[in-house]
Formats: sequence, structure tokens, C-alpha cells
Amino acid sequence: MTWLQGHQYLLLRRLSQVGILVLFWLGAQQHLGWLTGNLSSSRVLRTIPLSDPFAVLQILATGRGLSATVLVGALVVLLFYLLMGGRSFCAWVCPLNMITDLAGWLRQRLGIRGQLRVAREARFWVMGLAIALSAVLGVAAFEWLSPIGMLHRELIFGVGFGLLSVAGIFLLDLFLLRHGWCGSLCPLGAFYSVLGRVSILRIGFDSSRCDRCGDCLPICPEPQVIRFDEIEARGFIGDGQCLNCARCLEVCPRGAFHFISRFNARPVPDGGREQGDGGPHGEEHEVHRLDPGAARAGLDGAVGRRGGDGGGGRRSGHLLPGRGPGCDELAVAGRVRRRGSG
Repeated sequence: MTWLQGHQYLLLRRLSQVGILVLFWLGAQQHLGWLTGNLSSSRVLRTIPLSDPFAVLQILATGRGLSATVLVGALVVLLFYLLMGGRSFCAWVCPLNMITDLAGWLRQRLGIRGQLRVAREARFWVMGLAIALSAVLGVAAFEWLSPIGMLHRELIFGVGFGLLSVAGIFLLDLFLLRHGWCGSLCPLGAFYSVLGRVSILRIGFDSSRCDRCGDCLPICPEPQVIRFDEIEARGFIGDGQCLNCARCLEVCPRGAFHFISRFNARPVPDGGREQGDGGPHGEEHEVHRLDPGAARAGLDGAVGRRGGDGGGGRRSGHLLPGRGPGCDELAVAGRVRRRGSG
């Protein structure tokens, strides 16, 4: 696999994120009408309205009315992410993703092991708190404090003190908590993950190509979504927390992951093979249950050896968690052996 093949989706994501920023900058500074406004409210070609549906939800919670144009803009955005995957916003549009990815890359390169642990479900509580505060305070609470909005506005309109919050998130992700903001705290990501549960574009999974090597786990920013028994039974990753970032596509040596419509998925009816039917290379899979603590330790060790956005490199081992760090369920470890060897 060449470097370009191992990073093609990373390059496409960066092109998308930077390209959107450039279009906003051209609209604000050069008065070109391709894309004007900001991530909360904008227009395409000065005609098609786009509104952040989470911001709209907060404003509705205040009891204020909204114009039909704003509501139509929110509907357009909802329909787009219903098609493309809710949290594809996080991987393909959000400018803060570039900052947190940089922090993750440096964390892996420097071998930093932060001790802070925050449940990934915390972001849903933050989302609920933002809506509740909006109702109580009469303003869209998260929009006032959003580091995403601050970073976007200051990149487009000029740098100011709002970058301090962005620096704080960078330091959090670098020293204290891996993928801390995006993985545990961001309420906008939580909102889009709800939509992502029913979105159409998915990461498909071909179980016949998978040897359970585990390379996809340390590279995935949301490793708890790769539950092999479940995605084998579905034929795709169905968890709404998946970013559709395609890192697993880049790193999988056997091409088990691919983009697919949820309606074209090919599920395995029985799901979860205890003794697999082999696969294209005549391999047999044995699945073992491990202690959750051991699984978490193994995943942390794999992340320490391998992480960030890159592909290729050394294999991460064969320790496969069932539902990721912090779960109460048993984890799954896959061991591959050739037929007739045991």
C-alpha cells in the first residue's frame, strides 16, 4: 500500500474542511456569493439557506419564533446529513476536527498517556444541558460558548481571544484525554450522532475479508462502534457515533470496510462466528471472551503504539474490545490460525 492509498480519505477530508473555510472567507472578504454567513446560518449562491439544526433547536427551546427561511435551512441540513451520515459533519466539515486530530497525532508521536477518563455518553448530557440552559436563559446557550463557532469566525473574520478556548481543547486532547472534546464532550457531535443512527451512507463491513487483526481499532476515533458481531450481522457499522471518516478503510489490509448504502448491505444472518467459515484465504477464526479491564488495557497499549490519522505501520495486535473503553460487557479477542494447524 502506497502512502497516498493509506491517506487518501485523510487528504479528502482536509480538502473538504479547508475548501469550506476558503469559500466562507471568499464570501466574507471578497464578497463572492458561493457560500456566505457562518456555520450557524449561511446561504449557498445567496439563495439556498442553511441553518445549524442544533442551533435552531436551542432557539426553539427559548420560546422564540423563527422565520420560515431558517426552518427550511435547518431542514436542508438535516436531509443532507440524513443522506451522508450525521457525524460526517465532524470529520468532513468541522474546522475544530483539524485541531483535535493534530493533538491526537502529537499525543501518539510523543507517547503521552493522559490519566483522565470521561464517559463518551457525557456529550449527550452536555447536549441536554445546552438545551435546558437555552430554555432557562432565553439564549442559544452553546452558540455563545461554542469553540467550533469561535474558531470558524476568527479564521474568517480575524483572530481574537476566542482562540484561547481552541487552545484549551488542544491541550485537553494532547495531555489529558485522547479525543476528549470530540469523543466525550461536544454536544454538536452528540446531536449529529442521533441523526447518524438512521442515515443512509454507512461504513460497510465484509466479514469474509476480516481476519480480526484489530488494526482498525486504535486508528478509529470512536472504537466502540466497531463491534464485530453486530456489524457482521448488519453488514455495516450502525452506531450513529461513527464519523464516516474512513480511517478504517485506509488502514484495513484486506479491504473489509467500504462505503455503502444501508439498503445495499449484505448482513450475515447468524452474525458473530465462534468458529468462522474461513474467508478468502482459508483461515479459521476463534473468538474468546476476555476481562473488560484487560481489553481496555490492550486497546490503550495499541493506541500508544499506533494512532493519529495515518495508515500502514505496525500491527496493533489482536485484542478486540466488544464495546470499547468503559463498557460493562465482555470484550472480544480474535485469534487467527490456519486450517489444520491445531
